[in-house]
Amino acid sequence: MSLLSIPYPSWLKPEIFPGLLPIRWYSLMYIVAFGVAYLLYRRQIKERNYPMTEDELYSLFCFGILGIILGARLFHALVYSGTYYLKQPWLIFWPFHNGKFTGLMGMSYHGGAIGCLLAVILYTKLKKVSFREIGDMFAASVPLGYTFGRLGNFINAELYGRVTTSPIGMIFPDTDGLPRHPSQLYEMVFEGIILWTIIWLVRNRKPFKGFLMGLYFFGYGFFRFFIEYFREPDAHMGFPILNFTTGQILCFLMMVFGVVWTLICSKLPDREVIRIYEPQSGANEAAAERNKRRKNRKKLKQG
Repeated sequence: MSLLSIPYPSWLKPEIFPGLLPIRWYSLMYIVAFGVAYLLYRRQIKERNYPMTEDELYSLFCFGILGIILGARLFHALVYSGTYYLKQPWLIFWPFHNGKFTGLMGMSYHGGAIGCLLAVILYTKLKKVSFREIGDMFAASVPLGYTFGRLGNFINAELYGRVTTSPIGMIFPDTDGLPRHPSQLYEMVFEGIILWTIIWLVRNRKPFKGFLMGLYFFGYGFFRFFIEYFREPDAHMGFPILNFTTGQILCFLMMVFGVVWTLICSKLPDREVIRIYEPQSGANEAAAERNKRRKNRKKLKQG
């Protein structure tokens, strides 16, 4: 083993309870990611007094989560898995492999982004609300949740980076024993924490509706494009165009989409941002009633 490397933590296993329950950290990280995004979205609704009830928020996230799961799985199966699922498409959503429960192994970020985008468009059409407003609040919520998805990849010891002589190289289990970039952690930091921080800080200073969505798509594509130089490309896909990976091609398209979307939104009518919405009819009365119930419960506890 090279001295200039970091051994992968031997105590980290894909399963939370190895040998007892088939529950994987990766699945738990998905739940945490959705929870974090939900709480951040809910905070934005409250700080802007945006006219959306708790039930409407639940419905919106159900649409979004379903879109993410369907899009991520279908995109991975049809784009990244060769002809395996094309020959047997009934296995795309089959959570077992060789008689063992494995969950849905293989999820594509780009597919999840497309699926979520389409699901939110559908929701806003059904509810007749502003897609740009809803999308901007998603853009300020999703990146921090995404951080936990990449942490799940690291725990799974998957999507690791290219071979390196750098002292931060890590030897992952079930590989050739060579130090590799922990690219999952690079993505967790740049595509998750840093991108979220940037968008969160400007969320109340955006110049027009839809701006945060454009910033998110461009920012993610930008960070991921360069991190792909440290990430090991899929062996069966390699470099489809020149020396660019499939991920880099998709991220370039994301950056283009982000720029085009931003330019379009800057010219659309009704683009002015409403920082704080007027209270909904009956909202003050409902809030007063909730406060009254809280005080009564507090008195009962103290008594």
